[in-house]
Parts: sequence; structure tokens; C-alpha cells
Amino acid sequence: MIRLSFLGAAGTVTGSRYLLELHGRRVLVDAGMFQGHKDLRQRNWAPFPVEPASLSAVILTHAHIDHTGYLPRLVREGFDGPAFVTPPTARLLPALLADAAHLQEEEARYANKVGSTRHRPALPLFTEDDARRAAAALRPLPFDQSFTVHPGLELTFRRQGHILGAAAVDLRIKAAGGEFRRLYFSGDVGRYEVPILKPPVAYPGSTYLVVESTYGDRYHDGSDPAEALGEVIRETAERGGIVLIPAFAVDRTQEVLFLLRQLAEDGAIPALPIFLDSPMAREATEIYRQCVREHDAETRALRAEGVDPLTPPNLTIVGRVSESQRLNDLRGPAVIISASGMATGGRILHHLIHHLGDDANTVLFVGYQAAGTRGRRILDGEPAVKIFGQMVPVRARVRSISSLSAHADADELTIWASGADGAPRRVFVTHGEPDASRALAERFRQRFGWECVVPGLEETVEL
Repeated sequence: MIRLSFLGAAGTVTGSRYLLELHGRRVLVDAGMFQGHKDLRQRNWAPFPVEPASLSAVILTHAHIDHTGYLPRLVREGFDGPAFVTPPTARLLPALLADAAHLQEEEARYANKVGSTRHRPALPLFTEDDARRAAAALRPLPFDQSFTVHPGLELTFRRQGHILGAAAVDLRIKAAGGEFRRLYFSGDVGRYEVPILKPPVAYPGSTYLVVESTYGDRYHDGSDPAEALGEVIRETAERGGIVLIPAFAVDRTQEVLFLLRQLAEDGAIPALPIFLDSPMAREATEIYRQCVREHDAETRALRAEGVDPLTPPNLTIVGRVSESQRLNDLRGPAVIISASGMATGGRILHHLIHHLGDDANTVLFVGYQAAGTRGRRILDGEPAVKIFGQMVPVRARVRSISSLSAHADADELTIWASGADGAPRRVFVTHGEPDASRALAERFRQRFGWECVVPGLEETVEL
């Protein structure tokens, strides 16, 4: 019997964790941190349902922290097996985990300094040493090559295009009588016709499917994201303001840089300074440049012409903290790109404190804002948000470009699923807020006739 437990990303878009129990072993697909509402974040501190030392392996779909950020905690608590990833993920993830650990330690120090915690002393969920040990556990496997995790369990990564290195997890599991069952985890499905990366590989069909539903009830704006970005920059520049772009360090930052270069070369935006203020984004951008095998045809063609696709004119890479602090007194017009993408931490918070109250400025969101995050509250129109213990008024204009999302929308998820060779016995719709998951389940039922269920958090099923 194969048991599958949904330990995260059920009823929410964060904390992706799927526990497989088979052949007397335990394998975890994704090891994500919960983000967003406080009750979700507190789940990161709950004891893991099984002893981490009992896990024989972890398989990670991609580098985003909501899919990987719990790995250092598992290592801290006794997991000492391999964590299988794609080669690009193996390059990105050590820096992402180190950055997440640094933020954890900084937040604990701040809480202890101001006494804003019930727990004395406040502790980080994991440390930079835990992150280094987790990085040492990474085992890169090429796309589209089968690997035996243990006898009776074969793993193949399939390209998903969501971010650099993102993959679906294709598992072949030996069942009773020597037959094989195929269990397919979509991970986060990427988009079609977007710059830099190759598009996702279509779902090939399987015995069972676990599919994400982040945008399962929505459709991306069909407008050209470059035109929308150019419009925001031109309008803000005319007011003499600053465009603040909270951007995920991986993929969203690179796509924004790509579009800014394109707009500048076409003369669609004025010549103005652009600041990239995120050490993690700087490192990720260099890794994106180097992973040429993952580039799409357009990006490869630009490189062949001697063009750096990710370097717009007037770009300044901000390094030291002191250089970042000088941006507090910056006068526009200008663009600041900084992490984190949902304004939950990082250097963007300092820029928001100093620039959110100026109605000449614009805060531009270019990615999904999970419920309960500071970014979601700003996007939803709250008049003030708390940053580092103080209420900061929101006077800047707030805009969003949904077409810059790296997640497939409802139509794109349907296109991705339509490649299936036969119907899965059951589809488990996860990684979405409840309405989105239910909508995608109903969509797949009507379109394909598939049996779809929306599992609850910590629910276990037998396959």
C-alpha cells in the first residue's frame, strides 16, 4: 500500500510538503515553509508529524522557500539523507537557504531587542549553519533522466518553466504483483510565451496526479506586461516619483530586468536610474546568465548578438547595506527593485518605510501576494501597514501586473493537463486557496471527466 499525506499546501499556497510512505520507507516531496497569516507561520514550529530521521530522502520541485525552506529545520532535527534537485536548483538553493536563515536570525535578534515576543529568548526556526548542512545534502539530477531513489521507486524530473530549475516530479512506484504505478507531482506550473526560460513540459499522464492550483480560479491579464510596466514607469516619472518593485529574487527580478532593458532600447521609458537592491537577486541573476541550457530561443538569440538580456541601461547593483541606506533619501524619477516579493522581509521594507508615504511614488506588485502578507494588505488597499513595529501610511499609488506572474492561470493549467495520455485514476488539487482549488477541480471534472478531490491539511490517502 502507498500512503500519501498532505502536510502542507492544502487549503493554502504555502508550506508545500507531501509525505509518501511506501516499501517500508518515507520520502518527502517538497519541504516548504508556511508563509502568510500568523496561524500558518506558526505551523513551521509544530513538531513534524514523523521523525525527520525516518525520512530516507527528500525530493524538491524547485528553489522557492515555500517549497524548500523547511529543509534546514528537518536537518536540524535529524534528517541526514539526500535531497534530490535539478542542477539549476542545486545552484540557486544554497544562497536562498542562507538568506532565509539570515532573516530568521535577524528577526530573532530584533524580537529579543524590543521584547516583542512571548518566548524568551526568541529563537530562529533554523540557523545559517543548518542552511549550510541542508545545502550539503543536495543531490542534483538532470532533467528527463530516470534515477532509482531506492528499489521500487524511480524518479524523473520534468521541466516546468516556473523558475530556473523548476520541475515536476515523475515517480514510478513498484506495486504488488510487480506492476508499476505512476505518481506525478506538478510542482508549480510555469507559463507559456514568457521571456528567458523554456516553457513547461506538458503533463504526460499518470496513475495519480497532484496538481497546484494557485491561479485555479483566475486568468492573467491578457495585456502585454512590457506595455503595462512601461505605462507605470512613465506615469510615475512624470510625477517625479519612484517606482518601488517588491520582486522575488528568483525569476521575477530577472523578468523585470529583461523587460526594462527591452523598454529602454525601444525608447518606451525615459532614461532614469534603476537600482537592484537585493544581494540574493544579484546572485540569482548571475546564475540565470550562466544556465544557458535553460534559456528559450529569444534569450539565446540576444546573447548570440552580444546583448546581455538582463542588464538594462543605467542599472546600479546595490551591494553594501550603507549603499542601500542611501536610497532612503533618493529623489525620483527612479526605479528600485528589491526583495522580498510579498514585502514580508528583506531590504524592500526599509524602502517602503521611507517611500510608501509619498503620493508621487508607486508600489508595483509583479507577483502573487498570499493572504496575510504585507504585500497583500497593501494591494487590498489598507490605509497603513505595520513595518518594524511602526504604522506606515500608504499614500503611494499601488499597481499590480498580474501578467508577470510565474504561475500558470486556469487556462494555462488546462493546456498543460490536456497533454495527458489517458485519465489519471484520481487527481489531488493542492497549493491553492480554497476557492481556487475547488474551481480547478471542477474545471478538470467538466473538461476531462477526471475524478478530482481537494485534500485537507494533514489528510492521508491510500493509493
